[in-house]
Amino acid sequence: MRRPVGPEAFDYALPESLVAQHPAARRGDARMLVVGHDGSHRDAIARALPEHVPDGALVVVNDSRVVPARVMATRTDAREFELLFVAPAAGLGPGAHVDAWVRGGKKLRTGDRLHVGDDALVLCVAEGGSGRARRFTVERGDVLSVLRTAGQTPLPPYIARPDGPVPADAQRYQTVYAGPEGSVAAPTAGLHLEPEVLARLDVVRVQLHVGPGTFLPMDVTDVHDHRIDPERIVVDAPAAARIAAARAEARPVLAVGTTVVRALESIAHAHAGVVVPTDATTDLVITPGHEFRVVTHLLTNFHLPRSSLLMLVASFAGRERVLAAYAHAVAHAYRFYSYGDCMLIARAG
Repeated sequence: MRRPVGPEAFDYALPESLVAQHPAARRGDARMLVVGHDGSHRDAIARALPEHVPDGALVVVNDSRVVPARVMATRTDAREFELLFVAPAAGLGPGAHVDAWVRGGKKLRTGDRLHVGDDALVLCVAEGGSGRARRFTVERGDVLSVLRTAGQTPLPPYIARPDGPVPADAQRYQTVYAGPEGSVAAPTAGLHLEPEVLARLDVVRVQLHVGPGTFLPMDVTDVHDHRIDPERIVVDAPAAARIAAARAEARPVLAVGTTVVRALESIAHAHAGVVVPTDATTDLVITPGHEFRVVTHLLTNFHLPRSSLLMLVASFAGRERVLAAYAHAVAHAYRFYSYGDCMLIARAG
């Protein structure tokens, strides 16, 4: 019988002063904690990643591009609502349905119309929606096109911007290799990687389009019951072939970020341990006891206490080893969360 595990198993004390409000001066200047198999800690910087990557490793990155998915909308009676689109994508034009988190959404009623960007986009409140999201029907305009011009960078709530994101956020809350649009939260481990660093690594790209559920706390008594809304994964045939070849050759597979771990492990668990070309969705939540089949090493930021992302890292590398690394990071004033520093760690066992 599976033993229940509470969110408190993934708790730690973090001074508010260590929550990064801005990125490092240059991407590669971010600090990187290298955690040994024996639990040893080595302080380095992200620019030195190639010196710490195991020989022969295939480095897998998530090149999903962050969409400026937060926008203000005005109802016919002039009341304003803040929307955060859940899965902005191409093709969301008239007649399409789209979901969004809405600040003040309890004031909306089915049939209400919201206007965005000088009426370039008109949405009608529809029935349905999932989790915290409300559903809308697009009556006018194209969602993605309007967001590109009227939307704001969807910074997480712990980054304080009283007057909204600044222009630098649009550039720094995005990886240098960002490709297809689709995320509403950055795959933050990749924010540290510069072109010069990438050129020294054997890199393959996949996509997991990150939804806002990544911000949700584990509001359950047993973490195995935590759920998130589905997110889209895309792994093309060349990428799948390279990952399969690396595994056949027993090469290390280093995931840059928890989103890559979820993408690869989701596919492998659905296909008898094999990473195959995929265009699908996943709602995988990695909990203690998960059998990892693909990823052997992980570059990851430092995550919120009691979060599903910290739980993923602890399930991957061992709870005690990870929490000891976090204690070292706190003691040595590492910077935490999306704009913070990172950690390189190998899979337990």
